[in-house]
Amino acid sequence: MSTKKRIEKDESLEKLRHQIDGRDSFRPEVSPAVIKRLPRYFRYLRELIRMGKTRVSSAELSKMMNVTASQIRQDLNCFGGFGQQGYGYNVNYLYTKICELLGVGFGFRAAVIGAGNLGSALVGSPMFEKRGVDVVALFDVNPAVIGKKIGPAYVYPLTEMEKRIEEFGIEIVILTLPKEHAEEIGERLAECPIHGIWNFTGKELAIKDRGIVIENVHIGDSLMTLCYEVAKKLTLENEKA
Repeated sequence: MSTKKRIEKDESLEKLRHQIDGRDSFRPEVSPAVIKRLPRYFRYLRELIRMGKTRVSSAELSKMMNVTASQIRQDLNCFGGFGQQGYGYNVNYLYTKICELLGVGFGFRAAVIGAGNLGSALVGSPMFEKRGVDVVALFDVNPAVIGKKIGPAYVYPLTEMEKRIEEFGIEIVILTLPKEHAEEIGERLAECPIHGIWNFTGKELAIKDRGIVIENVHIGDSLMTLCYEVAKKLTLENEKA
């Protein structure tokens, strides 16, 4: 991406951020718990649209999401409410607003570092397209995969990472490489014009104060949480027997 096009894109994103709803405060300060629930609203509203629903009440959403109606109203009120008393929520309107809050329409460009099993599986899924993220490149050190096309993008040598990030205007990087290389790559990324890292390596990166948003995904932690709940359930059942 040329410098001129990059500037034009940055300006258009900034304009979009300030024009939504005619408000300057596009991103109000809300609790992390509320932010974590926004993707769930996104998914369930998509399902309602597929079902042909035009409006939904907080009570109906509550049954679908297993969240109290009061919690749903509180969550949405953090961003202006979006509903009408006695009517509920216009499904398409609410979906559009949730998409805006989640940046679905921003057209973020992403790259995956690590074209192994996990990286290839992620890129091959429709997840990115559905959420408005365009994967434009993968990077790896394995000669056997370099030059191949995986999903919508080609695999480039890791030595070209910085050059391609600048060339393609990449803003988000997904790390799926072995954890022992995570810190080294993180330091290199800290010098690149990216804005976010989706980190699957299991290694906490020491670049948190470098102006890059980092979302750490610990798949093993999620499995252990499930194991804990299953063990608790079995323990309670044995005690009742």
